[in-house]
Amino acid sequence: MQILISFITGLVFGLGLIVSGMADPFKVIGFLDLAGNWDPSLAFVMGGAILVASIGFRYAKNRDDTWLGDMIRLPTATQIDRRLVLGGLTFGVGWGLAGYCPGPALASLTQGSKPLIFVLAMLAGIAIFEVHGRIAASRLRRRS
Repeated sequence: MQILISFITGLVFGLGLIVSGMADPFKVIGFLDLAGNWDPSLAFVMGGAILVASIGFRYAKNRDDTWLGDMIRLPTATQIDRRLVLGGLTFGVGWGLAGYCPGPALASLTQGSKPLIFVLAMLAGIAIFEVHGRIAASRLRRRS
């Protein structure tokens, strides 16, 4: 049942990205081009997403598990640190250069080679992060 619900949720999310224009890199770049021909329509999409997510997070804060029985693990970090700022900057530069972020890139994989290149680069970045994290964790274990 969980796999079916996950599939349906992902399908609805992907269709929402495509219908809203979030999977169109030209529309995204138009939204990010504040000094040029700015397209504010994605601000409404993001505002709607933030509203829906805030309701979900408010509800989830008062629960220990999901409707399907999985444990809810909400983020606990509250500090703005160097890693967060650098990660946000990297995400923003990648989004501005490619016109994709991870979800829309996956939803756009059938549209040609540009999303494929982005997804491959994203997976390489994830792998580098994982390797770096394991190296850092092993160094900490050796020190203690």
